[in-house]
Amino acid sequence: MVEVTEESSYGVITEEGIARLKQRVGLEFNQPRVPHNMEVTFDGVRHFALGYGDENPLWCSKTYGDKTRWEGLIAPPNFLYTMGEQDASPTPEQKALLKGDPLSGLGSYQAVMEFEWWRPLRLNDRLLTRCALIGAQVRDNSRFSGRTVAEILAFISRNQNDELVSIRRGTWLRAERHASAERKKQYELPAPYTDDQIAEIDAAVAAEKIRGAETLYWEDVEAGSDLQTIVRGPLRLSDLIVWHIGWGMQLTPPGNFGISHKIRKKAPGLFTKNPLNIPDTVQRLHWEKEWAAELGIPTPYDYGGMRETLLTNVITNWMGDDGWLWKLRCEHRKFVYMGDTYWVKGRVKDKQQVDGRNEVHLEVWIENQWGTTVTPGEAVVLLPTRDAAVDLPSPPAEDLRSLIDHEVARHAIPDTATQLSD
Repeated sequence: MVEVTEESSYGVITEEGIARLKQRVGLEFNQPRVPHNMEVTFDGVRHFALGYGDENPLWCSKTYGDKTRWEGLIAPPNFLYTMGEQDASPTPEQKALLKGDPLSGLGSYQAVMEFEWWRPLRLNDRLLTRCALIGAQVRDNSRFSGRTVAEILAFISRNQNDELVSIRRGTWLRAERHASAERKKQYELPAPYTDDQIAEIDAAVAAEKIRGAETLYWEDVEAGSDLQTIVRGPLRLSDLIVWHIGWGMQLTPPGNFGISHKIRKKAPGLFTKNPLNIPDTVQRLHWEKEWAAELGIPTPYDYGGMRETLLTNVITNWMGDDGWLWKLRCEHRKFVYMGDTYWVKGRVKDKQQVDGRNEVHLEVWIENQWGTTVTPGEAVVLLPTRDAAVDLPSPPAEDLRSLIDHEVARHAIPDTATQLSD
């Protein structure tokens, strides 16, 4: 029997590492990052929306919202990504359990993201975000990398009045990088777009409509009807730069040059050396081909958060000012590489009246330029009737700790060999 040492276990899935990870389930922690936005401002909201190509005046105009049911500007649903001061206070015993990464050296690939929104973000709102590991599951047959460990994290946001605003549940697949590299598919850059293909994209972009003040009533929605497709792309590095202006960096603590140097001294794991032997952010796999290839990815690719935001975009275009996007769940099954185009689509699956809510259940998805579905999803929208406006939904628990306990119980399922996604 080969003894597993700390050095030999780096980048390898071990039973010890899995056991250590599972000890953290239910524990609250702080991520090593500073929010891109400390509070909701018009400029912050506008930059975020323009960063993913959304000109909806509900979040891009200072005054438009005054005449809506919201009586002022509100932020788009995924703006919460850019906010959230963290305030967890783990005990010394919990800090010991949270020290280090039980799966250090493994790749981390976002697979699933699930949201619930309970109230809007308004001008001058601040957010506190509590993070917790709510599930850890072993999966044995991922096509991408064989055995994986699914880490399920909850990010719970509440505003300055201690009101619960939203929850974001993310599943990341932790995989051995050498395994993903061995299994990577041969990838060749697509042929240049033809003029006809660019013209088709341009026409779809020009046809995009935002419902806005034209109220969509629950009574008028029919199962099987389509949402209007929106198109984003082809994805360029310049698009990624503008996206980061609104979104922040997320994975890398903010700050350049000397500030980055100080961060590297405190958290060296966030940096690796590039081809010039210069320590650089590990996040650069989204724009540096050499680093992406070293991690088993043939060429730079997009962010899951960008796709999730595009899915909310197609929904908010469709539902108008008076609807409320309550739930969204999506799976990132295929990579979207630099140069690919997003065709964002949706369809009404069903509508129901439940506990006084007028729900519309949607199927939403993103296809690339070849018609391959890269991110399937589902959503629940609350719409007004001709008799009543939408009542905002309530969270499944009234306080923060109860909500975390609820989430842990919800995800307490045994390890499974079921493939989550690639």
